[in-house]
Amino acid sequence: MILSILVPVYNERTVVLASLGKVLESPLPDGLRREIILVDDCSTDGTGEILENFVKSHPDIRLYRKPKNEGKGAAIRTALGMATGDFVLVQDADLEYDPSEYPILLKPLLEGRADAVFGSRYMAGEQRRVLRFWHSMINHTITLICNMFSDLHCTDIETCYKVFRTDLLKSIPIRSDRFGFEPEITMKTSKRKLRVYEVPISYHGRTFEEGKKIGWKDGVKALGVILYFWLVDDLYAENYGRQHLNNLTGTPQYIAWATALLRPHLGDRIVELGAGIGDFTGRLMGKKLDYYACESEAVYLHALRNRFLKTPSVHCPQASTRL
Repeated sequence: MILSILVPVYNERTVVLASLGKVLESPLPDGLRREIILVDDCSTDGTGEILENFVKSHPDIRLYRKPKNEGKGAAIRTALGMATGDFVLVQDADLEYDPSEYPILLKPLLEGRADAVFGSRYMAGEQRRVLRFWHSMINHTITLICNMFSDLHCTDIETCYKVFRTDLLKSIPIRSDRFGFEPEITMKTSKRKLRVYEVPISYHGRTFEEGKKIGWKDGVKALGVILYFWLVDDLYAENYGRQHLNNLTGTPQYIAWATALLRPHLGDRIVELGAGIGDFTGRLMGKKLDYYACESEAVYLHALRNRFLKTPSVHCPQASTRL
């Protein structure tokens, strides 16, 4: 298996080589190898040239230099399009996060318990640099508001360390260009009902004098991102089709009416073809002995299996696409 490490970089000439050295030396669980993808977000301090020289001595590392500065979210979107691994991890190039903790982040994914893992700076990690009070309060406030609208109970949604199953992250459209990526992906992860785990990580935060880039304006924008993606269901990339399936979730009256018509004609064993994300399955399964919710598209099949994981009478096989 492969871990794709996405590294967005912007104006980090003093620390980028040290950071990449740690990424290269980081331990990985047995059977996992790394794929490193660098995206230079049109740096203006010579970082791009440093990266080009670095890649010459590490030809297995891929580098993309953007023609204009667009932000962290846009850089992640570019790197994700180049990723070929089974799992994808976002790594900032600023030495605030410790790559030696990759095994901690990957464990829930490798054990098959999680679809996404967030590294929390506020759980009991090994160590954390004490920074300014108001910066921490803004982080806590954004996390609290995001939890209220997403119905998750995270301790740190603004963390850089987020690890996903690559197929799932690629199926989610990323619209935010800057730091709005963090609340956007959290809201969409919740709406997609992915299994999210948090693990404690160390944090060696920088001050603004040391080069920290996120500011209070980004905090205000994050609140707007949370509200927008609470109202708008933009959950599936275009190439996954059948986006009306999620819209059905918002029409419970129609689903109730349709299933009421069907229910009297159904026996104890049911086969539903093209079950999608289980809108009708959830209403019809009732006390049925066996309910086979069949789906051919892997993304929707995964959603079905998550939804009915603890319902032994519901089986979710992969339906053949051949007629």
